[in-house]
Amino acid sequence: MTQPLIKAMTAAIDALQKWPAKKVHIFHHNDADGLSSGAILTRAFERQGFEIQRLCLEKPYPPVLAKIFENQGSLLIFADFAGRIAPMLSDLNRSRNLTLILDHHVAEAATDPRVLNLDPDLFGLKGDRDISGSTTCYLFAKTMDASNEDLASIATVGAVGDEFFVDGCLAGENREAASEAAAQGKLEIRKQDIGERYYLNTANGAVACDELGAYLDTLGAAGYYQSGPEMGIKVCLEGASAESDRMLDRLQAIQKKAFGKEISKIQSDGLIKTDNIQWFHVENRFKPMGVKMIGVFCDAIKNSKDVDPQRYLAGFQIIPNEIPGFGAIEFNEVKISMRVSTQIEADIRAGKKLGLNILLPEATNKLGGFSDACHSLTAATTVAIGKEEALIQEMEKILRN
Repeated sequence: MTQPLIKAMTAAIDALQKWPAKKVHIFHHNDADGLSSGAILTRAFERQGFEIQRLCLEKPYPPVLAKIFENQGSLLIFADFAGRIAPMLSDLNRSRNLTLILDHHVAEAATDPRVLNLDPDLFGLKGDRDISGSTTCYLFAKTMDASNEDLASIATVGAVGDEFFVDGCLAGENREAASEAAAQGKLEIRKQDIGERYYLNTANGAVACDELGAYLDTLGAAGYYQSGPEMGIKVCLEGASAESDRMLDRLQAIQKKAFGKEISKIQSDGLIKTDNIQWFHVENRFKPMGVKMIGVFCDAIKNSKDVDPQRYLAGFQIIPNEIPGFGAIEFNEVKISMRVSTQIEADIRAGKKLGLNILLPEATNKLGGFSDACHSLTAATTVAIGKEEALIQEMEKILRN
């Protein structure tokens, strides 16, 4: 099933090797999968002698993309997002830059011949089952140079971090990467009562990939405005250190305090409820953490006693008018993250309820918002401040119809 994807990757690699620019701009997500993706691409392009510039994004926001595509003659790579917005990137690019997309979310084909969408979704692979963003980047790196096979263990960390398993095990290309890492002696796969658990073999002993994934998530999300993503890349490539441990402890304390206050508020005031959805708004109360934290918080409470297991869960957080490493930029938008209880998850998988990857983007688009990386069980988009209730009502209309 991967042969058409590998063929497309081979053609893309041939194009980038012929491209005059030898500086690569890597844009990647800030969760464990995105940081692992950024790390894999960094190491792979370093080995090819490229100069590297990285920018970690919580989402590929349109105002940011507009600035990025003011470039001409550049080599641009988007990792762990942008598969769905390939037509938008095509309109912005207008064949001026060579642009590669290494995502794993639901995707659309590019319309510019110099925007090469290598999202496995376009090649029959499922991003919420078969392949993570990091494994997509690993396949690309390995296709570019077989010596990059030593990056398989980083891909496994990203795949485990995304938590898409089949019967408790990594599946498809994710499982293949884990097997390659195990054959190299870098990974141990341990059977459990249900499924498997994956451990990195390090100088300090075995490290569970799910625990390292949570470590990276905290660095990248809670620490997004505090140099956390750069530390996360370093951890992926070099392992955890006393410095990264100190940063983690500090960020966990910030997160625990903010989450505790918000849980108390929900317990006191309750969630706002419509027929099928329950929602809340943290406004700016999660500062100085990044807006990915609204999704992390939804994950933390989705199966709690405070949440109705029969309703979809949604949370809103205001997006700061700043991108670390990029500068001030005017958004005036909120991010919505959605999650589902274990009960609704089973109904979505069985086709009895609408997946978030359909529900949320459709409603967002009707309000002129922005949607990119959405899965059936986890999804996030952005809309203008003030359109929160309208977005909830648009989703209710879709669910009624």
